[in-house]
Amino acid sequence: MELVGERWSLLIVRELLFGPLRFSDLRKGLPGISAKVLTERLTGLAEAGILVRRRLDPPSAAQVYELTRWGQAADVAIMELGRWAALSSRHDPSLPLSPASLMMSFRTMIDSEAASGFDADLGFVVAGQAFRADVSNGALTIVRGPVEGAQAILTAPCAPPIAAHVYNAIPLSEPPVDLAGDAALMARFIGLVSLPEKMA
Repeated sequence: MELVGERWSLLIVRELLFGPLRFSDLRKGLPGISAKVLTERLTGLAEAGILVRRRLDPPSAAQVYELTRWGQAADVAIMELGRWAALSSRHDPSLPLSPASLMMSFRTMIDSEAASGFDADLGFVVAGQAFRADVSNGALTIVRGPVEGAQAILTAPCAPPIAAHVYNAIPLSEPPVDLAGDAALMARFIGLVSLPEKMA
């Protein structure tokens, strides 16, 4: 908690779990954080060895932040906190979600036992960010990257509409979500992801 307990720190780590991001992208994924606070948290996380700052290769040469191998290992703790939070009767799935938080919810809420024997190569494009999801032997791996060639691709202008389709059983045919590819395969995946029964 001394390393990631300050406000926003753990959320910054969550945003970076699927790949490097620019400063501006981090701010978009964390509504309410100021540039000053984000700079301070990034500096602290870098000093702790949780993330690094680097420049992309030309022609981009943009500066990005990415997790170290040790920082990446925090995904287990973040998923467990997500499971715990979702057990509360005060958990509100309609609150704003970043694309990364939606992807983390999939990784957290998938029924690994039910997913055993189910293989799929899926794509999600959320608010312009592309994610590639691989389901294999009950495990779900998601990374930022191109979705071309995926068996099924869900696209939406922001995360909440996809969350509504997944967690509230709204039909995939309803806008603003667009589904391309194998609809039955995507429906099977959605059936593997659900919120837990509340405890309090």
